[in-house]
Amino acid sequence: MNVTDKVCRYVGICAIAVLFTGCATIFHGSTDKVDFSSEPTAAKVYVNGQLMGNTPLQLNLISKHTYTIEFRKEGFDNKTVLINNSVGGGWIVLDILGGLFPVIIDAATGDWYSLDQEHVTAALEAQQAPK
Repeated sequence: MNVTDKVCRYVGICAIAVLFTGCATIFHGSTDKVDFSSEPTAAKVYVNGQLMGNTPLQLNLISKHTYTIEFRKEGFDNKTVLINNSVGGGWIVLDILGGLFPVIIDAATGDWYSLDQEHVTAALEAQQAPK
């Protein structure tokens, strides 16, 4: 097998891989890293009601979901933040250029979604003493 045959084989394998997977699946994946911080630090972070740890904290969240984040710390008011997602238009265009199969893959996996925030910071306010 000569060099030209090897190059053609390699290019063919790459083309098949791209055609049978979505662009977002290859380049983006199904999760986004999100950093959580608070002032003061060491607030508990709840994601959709489940305790995930204390600030500062970094989590990999599934991109196709939306999340309700709650920060809690003794002596401070709770703070709630919503993390939404959106479809990246660029992924759709690239998938359409690749054919029907990449569109189906990225739509089924949800890999063309991205979360709208990479950093979530909560400024917690001290609770008021009852009068």
